[in-house]
Amino acid sequence: MTKFSDLKLSPKVLKAVEETGYETPTPIQAGAIPPALEGRDVLGIAQTGTGKTAGFTLPMISMLARGRARARMPRSLVLCPTRELAAQVAENFDTYAKHVKLTKALLIGGVSFKEQDQLIDKGVDVLIATPGRLLDHFERGKLILSDVKVMVVDEADRMLDMGFIPDIEKIFGLTPFTRQTLFFSATMAPEIERITNTFLSNPERIEVARQATTSETIIQELVMFKPSRRDRAASEKRTVLRGVIDREGEACTNAIIFCNRKTDVDITAKSLKKYGYNAEPIHGDLDQSRRMEVLQGFRDGTIRFLCASDVAARGLDIPNVSHVFNFDVPGHAEDYVHRIGRTGRAGREGKAVMICEPRDEKNLDAVERLIETEIPRGENPVKPAERKRSKPEGVGEEKPARARGRTRNTEDKPVKAKPAKVQEAAPQEAKSEPPLPEAKPKETRQPEPKPQSNRGRGAQRGRGGKQGGPSVPGMGDHVPDFIAKSFDERRAG
Repeated sequence: MTKFSDLKLSPKVLKAVEETGYETPTPIQAGAIPPALEGRDVLGIAQTGTGKTAGFTLPMISMLARGRARARMPRSLVLCPTRELAAQVAENFDTYAKHVKLTKALLIGGVSFKEQDQLIDKGVDVLIATPGRLLDHFERGKLILSDVKVMVVDEADRMLDMGFIPDIEKIFGLTPFTRQTLFFSATMAPEIERITNTFLSNPERIEVARQATTSETIIQELVMFKPSRRDRAASEKRTVLRGVIDREGEACTNAIIFCNRKTDVDITAKSLKKYGYNAEPIHGDLDQSRRMEVLQGFRDGTIRFLCASDVAARGLDIPNVSHVFNFDVPGHAEDYVHRIGRTGRAGREGKAVMICEPRDEKNLDAVERLIETEIPRGENPVKPAERKRSKPEGVGEEKPARARGRTRNTEDKPVKAKPAKVQEAAPQEAKSEPPLPEAKPKETRQPEPKPQSNRGRGAQRGRGGKQGGPSVPGMGDHVPDFIAKSFDERRAG
């Protein structure tokens, strides 16, 4: 069996590894470290939780032990898709480089540019950054990448999902052609393969597991859930989540609960806290200081449930996560592999439970096609009868509505008789109206004084006054002269 001492790492690096308690490298580490120490490009493909971070940090520290960085010109560059993953890589460098005098800088959002500029101006051996913040420093003229000797792209498939591929290609163009490139990913989408063919030179390909496979130490389960009504789906789904957590009992020491949307992350965490569960949210809209505080609390055990978006799904190394709950079926099948990879790490056992609604079956089929296995179905711990008892008062009572409808119909019967009388009167009025004569010339339209007064009295009596008389619908006070005369003549007769 291969040991770290067989990988030709520097003595100071080996000493740091021994102090962490690791003796045997993982397959990806055993495959990637030797060619990296030889200066070759490396393409590492392995499922999450297999130790890819140490696979590139250990050889980088050994190679950078000699030499010194110049101001604004880092000697190595590590690109990470999220702030949390970048901070984790920085922690790994601190752990493994404690006996080597190397400087590092962490360029991530949510931190002052001024503090980062001060570190870069002093010169750093290792620059760990997210693509957006790195380009911000470069465009401000605070960073020069022409002296980068080793470049690492971590979680490349996550970079693809987050839309960072154009930024990655631009950063590749800013670094020297002679650089050494270490490229790591859990899956190999066609776009990722195109980049590796373009920017890697005859890489050593290490694939220690079939692409998009899940760890054998993780027990997977699927809970099917059908809401009683669409407007109650979210509330009833949270009830199912609490039932699944309670069913696991003491075996669930801590857990990450993944939601597809940031708003659902906040709502789920708030709901759990309302029912007495120790839960906190973490997603991209939180301040960086708050995100790091929550993450540290989860690692320390002061927070039991971490409600997260996919910002926490990739690469975060929290060794003792007992459970992962997928509150939502992920929209991208690859995210399922990364989500459940937060448990069952480093050979430990873990459990992943996913809640699926009927509308999620299409995404579920994509997940099962990707992992090439059917996720075992589990029993819903919340029975339909319990969901009915939890309905709000006054919801779903349809009988009173039907009773009100019947009463309203019976009261409308007298009203229906009135239009019938109007319909009978209408033909009589139509018969009594004489045919309209042809229009007179314009000069004869001026009304004479006497007919005008008679027409006014007749029109008033004809519009429903006490004296009766036929009405002229739609005419109002402006009745044409020839119609007014016809009515006056009819009354006179």
